[in-house]
Amino acid sequence: QVQLVESGGGLVQAGGSLKLSCAASRRTWSNAHMGWFRQAPGKEREFVANIQWTAGNTYYADSVKGRFTISRDNAKTTMYLQMNSLKPEDTAVYYCAADPRWYLAPAFSAGRYDYWGQGTQVTVSS
Repeated sequence: QVQLVESGGGLVQAGGSLKLSCAASRRTWSNAHMGWFRQAPGKEREFVANIQWTAGNTYYADSVKGRFTISRDNAKTTMYLQMNSLKPEDTAVYYCAADPRWYLAPAFSAGRYDYWGQGTQVTVSS
């Protein structure tokens, strides 16, 4: 069973930065789609960004494009989300997820992902 563990959340003022990490306990697949999602209170879980592990192709939600950067460290089996110019509307629990079916098109829907972390809270104060 693969476990994903997020870290790096916290409280930051608007305009500030945070870097989230997602570490996989082990990776049994050679390639995968890895993603970040977020869920604010009373709202559905929404796509933030994803990366195809081997090729490095990245995709972003329009709301974070130009402010957030997704990356991965293959040797450490760790994925990152660098968040800059944070806004109060970025406040949410952030989740990392993995879909080993790399041969499919990139996934922007939470339902496509098989493995999930426990989430890390990000709070942006105004």
